[in-house]
Amino acid sequence: MATRIGVLVPAGNPTVEPELYRMAPASVTLHFARLDGGEGTPGAPVGMEQRLLVYLDSLPAVLPTLAAVQPAVVVLAHTSVSYALGYAQEPALVVRMTKLAGCPGITASRAILAAFAQLGVRRIALATPYSEAIETLGAGYWKAAGLDVVAHRRLEGVTNIYDETEARAYELGRSIDMREAEALLISGTGLPTAGIIQRLENELGKPVVTGQTAALWHALRVAGVDARVSGYGRLLAG
Repeated sequence: MATRIGVLVPAGNPTVEPELYRMAPASVTLHFARLDGGEGTPGAPVGMEQRLLVYLDSLPAVLPTLAAVQPAVVVLAHTSVSYALGYAQEPALVVRMTKLAGCPGITASRAILAAFAQLGVRRIALATPYSEAIETLGAGYWKAAGLDVVAHRRLEGVTNIYDETEARAYELGRSIDMREAEALLISGTGLPTAGIIQRLENELGKPVVTGQTAALWHALRVAGVDARVSGYGRLLAG
């Protein structure tokens, strides 16, 4: 029987599901549930900071429905909610998720941190599609986690994250790289990146990690699935 992985995504996010389906090994199945962000336009910069923590309010209603499929692990595929919550407060969220799901809970942001530990990376360049305020929260989160953010840049002209393209994500990744960075982090699970990760790695000569690749990689490890996936960067290739 295939190992089941549960995934929590923001209600309006159209990116996580197709990207994880694309990258996941055949030995697992993926099962999704959507978190309610309340009022406002999903993916729009206006009001995003206010929506972030609202997503967590829907955990008690949503997680039991996901737990019904008996996943081996549940991952919160939403990085910016961790930035808004704060690094020091995130362990309590993980405990809460684990209790509600009846299985280990992980967040995409902690998965990214585990990925960098695995890769031996401490100095990163951070690329985001967020507002300036959330970009600043993100840089602060990684610094609190012990990483050295040597550069960070946000994607200009975003009217809705969920309308963005791989081409724009690629250009952002290229523009932020610098010699001091040991790896590139493209944060924001709403930003499509699966088709450009390997290309960026080949061109930059260093690891490229996204919320999607790290979430999948860490979920596989927590679930005890020994699988290597090629074509999406050295993290998943193992």
